[in-house]
Amino acid sequence: MPNTDRLLIVESPTKTRKIRSLLGPGWTVEASCGHIRDLPEREMGLEPPDFKPRYVVLDRAKPQVQKLKALAKTAREVYLATDPDREGEAIAWHIQMAVGLKNPARVTFHEITEKAVRAAVQAPRKLDLNLVAAQETRRSLDRLVGYLVSPELCRRMASRLSAGRVQSPALRLVVDREREIENFKPITHYGVTLYFDGPHGDWRAHWLPKPLLPEDQDYWTDLAFAQRVAAIRAVKVVGFKDGERRAEPPAPFTTSTLQQAASAKLNLNPKKTMDVAQALFEQGWITYMRTDSPNLSDEAIRDIRAYAQGQNLPLAPSPRRWQAKAAAQEAHEAIRPTHIEHRAAGGDASERALYQLIWERAVASQLAAAVYDVRQVVLESVEPLDGKTIRFGGKGEKLKSAGWLALAGGDAADELEAENRDNPIPVLKPGDTLIAKDGKLIQKQTEPPKRYTQAGLVKALERLGIGRPSTYAAIMEGLVRRGYVVLKGKIMHPTDIGKAVVDLLKLSFRFLEYDFTARMEDQLDEIARGERQYRSVVAATYDILRQEIGALPPSEGAARRSGVPKAQVDTTAPTRACPECGQPMRRINGRNGWFWGCSGYAAGCRATLPDEAAARGGMDTPTAPKRRRVESSPKRKKSGPRR
Repeated sequence: MPNTDRLLIVESPTKTRKIRSLLGPGWTVEASCGHIRDLPEREMGLEPPDFKPRYVVLDRAKPQVQKLKALAKTAREVYLATDPDREGEAIAWHIQMAVGLKNPARVTFHEITEKAVRAAVQAPRKLDLNLVAAQETRRSLDRLVGYLVSPELCRRMASRLSAGRVQSPALRLVVDREREIENFKPITHYGVTLYFDGPHGDWRAHWLPKPLLPEDQDYWTDLAFAQRVAAIRAVKVVGFKDGERRAEPPAPFTTSTLQQAASAKLNLNPKKTMDVAQALFEQGWITYMRTDSPNLSDEAIRDIRAYAQGQNLPLAPSPRRWQAKAAAQEAHEAIRPTHIEHRAAGGDASERALYQLIWERAVASQLAAAVYDVRQVVLESVEPLDGKTIRFGGKGEKLKSAGWLALAGGDAADELEAENRDNPIPVLKPGDTLIAKDGKLIQKQTEPPKRYTQAGLVKALERLGIGRPSTYAAIMEGLVRRGYVVLKGKIMHPTDIGKAVVDLLKLSFRFLEYDFTARMEDQLDEIARGERQYRSVVAATYDILRQEIGALPPSEGAARRSGVPKAQVDTTAPTRACPECGQPMRRINGRNGWFWGCSGYAAGCRATLPDEAAARGGMDTPTAPKRRRVESSPKRKKSGPRR
């Protein structure tokens, strides 16, 4: 093969044909097929004091790595075009290491269009090793929690269980909500609605009991008094106001808001939503679907406004932009169509429906606000009850200008609050006396909080700053796959084992606390900006986990149930890292005397050391399988992420 082609490496093989057609002759486009290296399966892969990760080429990736090596040898230039986020940056670095590339060019594009792809290859950059370090830190933190904490769950609960740095706080949200529901005590309370004749139909006003309630109460519970309020007929007008309400369009989709909307409107779970969005992205129909940003590029805004003007849609007076949340980590656009003139796209029903949702949200974001006429009235009983002034309030709304709602055919009913629909309050003035034609006592009961749907849990995780767009779908899927949660329709119900896992982890582990996990996400952001180093975060987390594991109360019952003979553990002895898997070793008094055993026993590690050798700090050959051959990360000075 002549040494002339330029090699572009992407993640997904489904992108290659599309990108090859955009770049034309002189380019070879090949895929890595996702991750090609990771930490080893049967050992922790990072050990104190430096916690330098040891990577292995994944078995499934070995043929593809050989293919990439052969292509790279004959290529004039090599471009790494993996996804434009931390995960993609890390995959690009792993490709560089595994294939042996010296100075690859890094290119990113947020949409697969000829303009975007050609612009990217004309402006290559070096790998961002801070982004790589942030992803490497996340992976290492996940591995520490999995390898140090999961064996404790297995040992105490006599079952193969796992803990996760983000998965476990997400599970706690589901379990805590279930406990709220279980402990909920409903309150019966009362309301009153008065009904009046009007020139445009019946209208209504509701009793406003709040001024009469004690400070520590939120509901009116005195039935007899509420019955007397319902008997009131003569009232006078003490307040009347006409006004307007503007309903601005929602922002274009981020990853989490897309998952929430797809669940509510299309009945798609987060994983299915991301799979469909991935397909639309790879076909070139939408921009990259993992993003925290609700904003569009200046060029996209110009295109949308030009399209809207050509279609006689009502434009906002000026371009709209939104405030990104403080923890937004990626410099991406919101999710939008790449060609706004295409109102329909996609190969199957799910793709077409999701594209339509994305298209409407993007276009609506630059349209005028919907405007409502709003009329409000405040009424007061002519005669007080037991010396108390009884007030009622009425509110009616009518759509004046559809604005962005016209995009969906002008159906504004869903946007209106139910209580304010069809309430044609007539023109009134203070001092007018009215006679109600009827009064209705309404008995109500407080309801427990609702269980989470997968989309609702995504919203809660985002609000708390736990996890990131690229992790939400995997978290949902993991909770169900591991049997911690069952789905009944869309609703998530924690299982008994899920509750037990949360209860055990709550005894000691801070990573189950929402603020702690959110702060860890902030530290990953700081690493991505070059403000913090890999080792400081990983070492601190390792020390915390070791302390928390040591503070766990013993559980002899679980050991007996699992058939493990009762043994005495010396909790005062200094622990050492297992030479096989890196987990802590413990000094144990078994049936044949003291020895050192790996805390990863329940996860399959059988490494042991004689007590004498361990006490001297020696490392005799353990009774475990030989280590797998692994590849080490390169030194930072050359091309490794900052640690």
